[in-house]
Amino acid sequence: MLKQFFLSATGKSIVVLLVVCAFLFFLFYFKKDKNIFSTKALTFSAVLIAIGIAVSQIKVFALPQGGSVTLFSMFFISYIGYMFGLRVGIVAGITFGLLKLIIKPDVYYPLQLVFDYIFAFGALGLSGFFVCKKNTLRTAYIISAFGRFVFAVFSGYVFFGSYAPKGWNPFIYSLWYNFSYIGPEAVITLIILSIPVIGGLFERLKNMNYLNANN
Repeated sequence: MLKQFFLSATGKSIVVLLVVCAFLFFLFYFKKDKNIFSTKALTFSAVLIAIGIAVSQIKVFALPQGGSVTLFSMFFISYIGYMFGLRVGIVAGITFGLLKLIIKPDVYYPLQLVFDYIFAFGALGLSGFFVCKKNTLRTAYIISAFGRFVFAVFSGYVFFGSYAPKGWNPFIYSLWYNFSYIGPEAVITLIILSIPVIGGLFERLKNMNYLNANN
C-alpha cells in the first residue's frame, strides 16, 4: 500500500517537497560557512548527483525484493563527501536517496523508508572523513559503501526478516542478501579505481579542490 502511494502523483509530490525542504534546510543552516556549501560544492554536488541518478538506472542485475548492482552510482555520491567533507557528503547522499525514492520507491513500512532511503544513502557521505587526507580514495569509498551496507542489513533484518528462506537465520539472510548487490558493485568499482589513470584523475581533482579551498 505504501509503495502504491509513493508511485502516485501525490506521493511523488510529497517526496519532491521533502527533497526541496531538506536541501534548503541544510543550505541555510550552513550558509554562514562558505567552506561547507560554497557555490563550487553546490555545483559539483548537483552534477555528481545527476550522474549518480543516471547511472543508477543502468543495472547489471536487480534482486526481486529490492537492491541492484548499478554502473558505479555509489561512487559518484561518495566522491562528493571525499571532495567537500562529511556534512556536504551526507546531504548529497540523502538528496540522492530521496530522488531514488521518487523514481522507484520500494517502501512497505514508514521506518523502512528512513533506513533505506535516508540513513543508507546518507551513509555514502561518510567518505567525508577523508577530505583532509591524500590518496585515500579507495578507503573512503569502502567506508561509505560499508556504511550503506550496515543500514541496509539492519533494514533487511528488521523489516524483511520474515522473507528469509526456511532454515535461514533472518540476520544472516539479510547479510547475504544485501552483500549480494552492494558487494559486487563495490568490488567492481574498486577494481576500476585501481587503474592508475582513473584513480589518479579523481585524486588530482580532489587535491586541487582542497588546495584551492585553503588558499
